[in-house]
Amino acid sequence: MTDVITLIESAVLLISAVLVLLTALGILRYRDDLDRVIYARIHILGVADVACILALLVLGQTVLAVAYFILAPFSAHAIANAFYYGEEKK
Repeated sequence: MTDVITLIESAVLLISAVLVLLTALGILRYRDDLDRVIYARIHILGVADVACILALLVLGQTVLAVAYFILAPFSAHAIANAFYYGEEKK
């Protein structure tokens, strides 16, 4: 029984690692000269958030995963809001 659980944990951690690598590739793919590129980058980082939440759940850190699940969207919204209202109009 523990071998099956270990295999499932390994599979989820590998999936999380692939999602983090895809996130890094997506962030590097966007050029900085695009309008509103910050929104695309925040969306891509949402993939990394899901990967981290999955990894935390697999590692048995349920409370930390739930806290991260609740706080990550709030921080992303705060960053996007600060960017939108903080930039100077040209």
